[in-house]
Amino acid sequence: MEHTPQSPLTAIWTNVEDHALERQSPGLARARADATEAGIPQGSAAQAELLRALEHMVGATSVIVVGTGAVVETYQLLDGLDGHGQLTAVDSSAQGIAMIRSLLRELADSTQASLRAVSAPAKVFLPRLNAADYHLIVVAGDVDNYRATYEQAPRLLNKGGIIAFTDILALAGQTADYAAGDGVGMDDAPDTRKAGAMRQLLADVEEDERFESTLTPSGTGLLLAVKR
Repeated sequence: MEHTPQSPLTAIWTNVEDHALERQSPGLARARADATEAGIPQGSAAQAELLRALEHMVGATSVIVVGTGAVVETYQLLDGLDGHGQLTAVDSSAQGIAMIRSLLRELADSTQASLRAVSAPAKVFLPRLNAADYHLIVVAGDVDNYRATYEQAPRLLNKGGIIAFTDILALAGQTADYAAGDGVGMDDAPDTRKAGAMRQLLADVEEDERFESTLTPSGTGLLLAVKR
């Protein structure tokens, strides 16, 4: 396939991502490599850095990661807790939760944060959690994670808390084409169940008066919604 020359925007995306990859700690780089080798593609390094920065901005001490083998996001968010608080990882896939549990066991001795890895669908587990007890929720992976988490977010988040929807453009796996100069956007997403669900979710969140939201170009689209 011939690629068109990189536009300034795609060149910026590539350079920022490369820079974030270079900044990864040895432990994070190894975790990313292990997950990728196991057949669980990982999200953008720059996006994971941004999520950790948001964690500091809101002073988060209680974080939920709802994902499908979201190893990189879990690693960065645990690191951002600076050894305190609590992190809950929710993953209904057998392979994903096994990898998350292995990661948390590996990191447990280096932190005093409370760590919990739960093997359950988001729609089953999240309603059991205490209301207004969380500062940051990150959603990734399987399409079923998104709507279920969005429905619980207004109850779970405290005022000023953030829910971050990764891959909101449903382009995970196409980043190589993007970096090569084949610009992609929401209209270019495959006509899949996730693409349609993400379009509807974006519209619903932007119209939701309970949140102040913004769509960012980080990763394959990162939608941030702050609880009013």
